[in-house]
Amino acid sequence: MIIDRTEVQDINAFSKWESLKDVYEIIWMLIPILTVIVGITIGVLVIVWLEREIAAGLQQRIGPEYAGPFGILQALADGTKLLFKENLLPSRGDTYLFNIGPSIAVISILLSYSVIPFGYHLVLADLNIGVFLWIAISSISPIGLLMSGYGSNNKYSFLGGLRAAAQSISYEIPLTLCVLSISLLSNSSSTVDIVEAQSKYGLWGWNLWRQPIGFIVFLIASLAECERLPFDLPEAEEELVAGYQTEYSGIKFGLFFVASYLNLLVSSFFVIVLYLGGWNLSIPYIFVPELFVKAGGVFGTIISILITLVKTYLFLFIPITTRWTLPRLRMDQLLNLGWKFLLPISLGNLLLTTSSQLLSL
Repeated sequence: MIIDRTEVQDINAFSKWESLKDVYEIIWMLIPILTVIVGITIGVLVIVWLEREIAAGLQQRIGPEYAGPFGILQALADGTKLLFKENLLPSRGDTYLFNIGPSIAVISILLSYSVIPFGYHLVLADLNIGVFLWIAISSISPIGLLMSGYGSNNKYSFLGGLRAAAQSISYEIPLTLCVLSISLLSNSSSTVDIVEAQSKYGLWGWNLWRQPIGFIVFLIASLAECERLPFDLPEAEEELVAGYQTEYSGIKFGLFFVASYLNLLVSSFFVIVLYLGGWNLSIPYIFVPELFVKAGGVFGTIISILITLVKTYLFLFIPITTRWTLPRLRMDQLLNLGWKFLLPISLGNLLLTTSSQLLSL
């Protein structure tokens, strides 16, 4: 069988085209993921700057002002400093667990951003179980903290990891019950469907008005999940030196702070999605010009992203100011609040929601 040279050239050109097409598809698939990662990184830097400025205002001091204009590059300077610091390892610790712990804490939280709708159908993965996937993934983070504490071969670090695991288990159940109530109201567990279910009546369609008890429980439980004051028991410096990160240095030490702020940002996003209307402008349509109501294309996407970000950063003032106003709880008080108060209240809220849904059928 004789094959013409032109046929061979056509076959080679076709195979090259197919390989280039595959590479193009891979790059096109990675662009949204990288865009979200870059946006999240910038968002974390903004949160660090905001927290320092708000803390300085509450305590009547100056705050960061030298690194960049208004001190906006201070977090970047701190991260660069940690990147070049020496990475120390405990002499008798478990090196494998010690190294992998911070990575698990960060990666598990980063995966949660895949189900957050940042704008109108602007979401990496619109899953039917979006909100419950977030709860399942976020529950992996305390395992990384526990591994870090155990691998440090330090009793104080290990106690901090145990506290983190106990705190996560205690407050994850009320958090899940509140999310289940929202899913019942919206008839869906998709984050996109939950936002769209709140868009029918503008501001009065928010789940905040239909689930005020659930909102308060969700807020308290999310603060505990983020280990923010008054719930930062895993890193209580008075009795645990510094908590699970005592033996860490350099960039691994910084990863714990990155994980904390990533968790705070993702919790704020979910508060906006579940209770505050998401990307919707939330103003009755009769008061909004037609240009903004039916904005499409790039302009509509930018408007929806801006609305989501404005709502999120306005809400962030609550956990930031809480950190600098309330004292830390004791461990027994934290567990009592979770098991004896929030759990029964969230269960009652779920029963009321279920009853109202059944009566409305």
